[in-house]
Amino acid sequence: MTESYRRVWDDPEILGPEEAREERVRAGLWATVRRAARAIPFMEDVIAAWYCAIDPTTPRRVRLTLLAALAYFVAPVDLVPDLLPLIGFTDDAGVLLAAIALVGSHIRDEHRDKARKALAER
Repeated sequence: MTESYRRVWDDPEILGPEEAREERVRAGLWATVRRAARAIPFMEDVIAAWYCAIDPTTPRRVRLTLLAALAYFVAPVDLVPDLLPLIGFTDDAGVLLAAIALVGSHIRDEHRDKARKALAER
């Protein structure tokens, strides 16, 4: 890992404290999931990524990568406004796919099981 990459993920002045990042994602996740459910066909993977990100056994850089992608997903303002029909979540989907591809080996079966259960309950 390069020094600049390490600095971005470890510096709370750049992204804020890790706890605050997790709380921002937690606060908006389910509302955004409901709005994006039809636009993002891999929603189970997104929720599994959330469970991986909040799992204390997940390596820190993986947690931070997933939290950053999920924070972009729940952010009300981003590159392509989420209110645009059909294309509003395309940038979010791209960011999520890239993050999941990058650290997907850390998303375990238990995270996927929790995701299926959570989606079935909502």
